[in-house]
Amino acid sequence: MNEPRRLLLVNPRITSRRSARFPLSVLSLAGALENTYACRVVDGNVDGDYLATIRRTLREERYDAVGMTVMGGPQVQSAIDASTTVRKASPATPVIWGGYFPTLYANAAINASYVDYAVRGPGEAAIAELLDAIVGGELPKLDSIRGLTWKRDGQIVHNPDRGFADRRSPTLLPYDLLGDPRAYLARTFLGRRTVAHQASVGCRFRCTFCGVAAMFRGATGLPPAARLERDLTWLKEHVGADSVQYFDHNFFDREVDMVPLLEVLAKVQMPWWCYARADALLDLSETSWALVRKSRMRMAYIGAESPSDAMLKSIRKGTKSDQTLAVADLCRRHGVIPELSFMVAPPHDPEGETEHTFEFIREVKRVNPRAEIIVYVYTPLPAESLPENSRARQNAAPLLDLEGNLLRFPSTPEEWTKKQWVDYACHADAPWLTDRLRRRIQDFVTVLGCRFPTVQDTRSAPWSKLALRALASWRYRYRRYDWPWELDLSKRLVRLADPRVTGI
Repeated sequence: MNEPRRLLLVNPRITSRRSARFPLSVLSLAGALENTYACRVVDGNVDGDYLATIRRTLREERYDAVGMTVMGGPQVQSAIDASTTVRKASPATPVIWGGYFPTLYANAAINASYVDYAVRGPGEAAIAELLDAIVGGELPKLDSIRGLTWKRDGQIVHNPDRGFADRRSPTLLPYDLLGDPRAYLARTFLGRRTVAHQASVGCRFRCTFCGVAAMFRGATGLPPAARLERDLTWLKEHVGADSVQYFDHNFFDREVDMVPLLEVLAKVQMPWWCYARADALLDLSETSWALVRKSRMRMAYIGAESPSDAMLKSIRKGTKSDQTLAVADLCRRHGVIPELSFMVAPPHDPEGETEHTFEFIREVKRVNPRAEIIVYVYTPLPAESLPENSRARQNAAPLLDLEGNLLRFPSTPEEWTKKQWVDYACHADAPWLTDRLRRRIQDFVTVLGCRFPTVQDTRSAPWSKLALRALASWRYRYRRYDWPWELDLSKRLVRLADPRVTGI
């Protein structure tokens, strides 16, 4: 009798237990493979000793492979730790990396003794074909698996990219693989039991700084309305969710396609947060906005990016700065809080563009004082990570460090764990920033965050937020951002949540 096929899926630690959400990427993969593989999930975000769990699991059962989802930033070190644990516990078990990191940095991901295969882009189809080749002993088939990066006789091989197709299972995600799904509910400003969900995947746009564009290459997949209603009803009735954080890469697509989904949300009526684009929201009709209001939408995370139309054009954003102001006003009128993200310090004019952005943020706050502002450092992707039709634009302006040297991106996972590159991946720093500009950005964010404390903070007492607002008001009014020592001291006592780190 043939042994059952088994796949161990690992979500390496990336956040605290308090901030853990459903590991949707590995759940989606398990759902797509459930007819042919018995999957087990180890989530490093909730398992305090997940490396020991990996060792014990591999001792107790035989697995055909171990798959890991890997994001850039702090999760790379966790993925290294988990992969080396697999190697020591079961040297013959293949290790597969998937997700954003191997998609964006395939050469670095495969350049490690503990990684056998790297899957680029959405992984359901590629991993299914890869596992069939491994289990069937048909390794010559590796050449035909699109989206796969691997090593032949020590040499790196990048198979052609795979076209997008939404291969997610039509059935409910296998939440039972997580034990008790209720352990993933979180108290947020949306509700006491906020759940993470992903309805659609991908995005039609091709912004040159965005990992989603590199992953899905301008494609998107929306769910049938009936499936969305089934999923939300189950999460509400069986898990106890009272609000939803949608991890869709771009929740609002074309209005005609979104109306059936908005009707479902208006029926379920759980407060929600999502990613959105300014132009998509501005294009919604009054009828659709009525559905949005009825659905109890609370906040939309909108990539404003820059007040410079020239920069927006160069990064292929597809929007203009006046749309940012317009959507801030539109959201105000409809009772939705816009969470607007900006990218400062681009390499071509870091100081000038940063100051320009600061002034534009002030204009946004005049239009809509409730608008939440997220400030990141602009850290573009390497040209080789982009679709071919975007590379020429990126190559036109090579990235240089402060000394004028051509920026060389890391070539191994270990190099990506160095602080400068973790910060780069998290949009927190860049090699072309001076110490003065770095401090200027930090001080502005401190003053802005104290003057307008985020509504997403559910831990701080109301009086403490009022005190911060009062302390910061004169600095914000007179643009005295430099060295806000009294605010830095107060923040140590109040400890406001930072949406750049915690999200909602």
